[in-house]
Amino acid sequence: MKKPNEERIAKLVKELLVELGEDPSREGLLKTPSRVAKSLAFLTRGYSQTPRKVINGAVFSSGTNHMILLRDVEIYSMCEHHMLPFFGRCAIGYIAQGRVLGVSKLARIVDCYARRLQIQERLTEQIAEAVRDAVGAEGVGVVMECRHLCMMMRGVEKQNSVMTTSAVLGSFRTDEKVRGEFLSLVNR
Repeated sequence: MKKPNEERIAKLVKELLVELGEDPSREGLLKTPSRVAKSLAFLTRGYSQTPRKVINGAVFSSGTNHMILLRDVEIYSMCEHHMLPFFGRCAIGYIAQGRVLGVSKLARIVDCYARRLQIQERLTEQIAEAVRDAVGAEGVGVVMECRHLCMMMRGVEKQNSVMTTSAVLGSFRTDEKVRGEFLSLVNR
């Protein structure tokens, strides 16, 4: 995907400020269009990434054939409906079949998809599928808990709401014991 045109985005932000009743030439807003353009380019950098690129070959042979779990991975994304942030954490578990991912690559997969306009449900599924595909895992589970500013700041204004989503693939879906082990480790 092409790199965002920050100059064009800044011009649009300046127009938006005017439409909101602001004066983009006042001191506090002079550099705002440029700052917003840079911020949006950063927050949506996932469009220029793929799991293959972010994994960068960090898949290693291993005799491991049991569950691997990474918890409390921070999530920062933007809802595609209102372009407001949602944030939280996720846990990723998988059962390796002779190949494992470098641990930091799990977090990079999360960011690859989170740094796009998203819905939490799809984001959860995309992470699970990417982990499965990267190592040919027997099973994968992802649980995500996030707070959505589109629910907290506007609309229903429910500040204490937390949305939980899960995606379970392979043995995490078909084997109750595997799923139970995953969920008990996530909830420690």
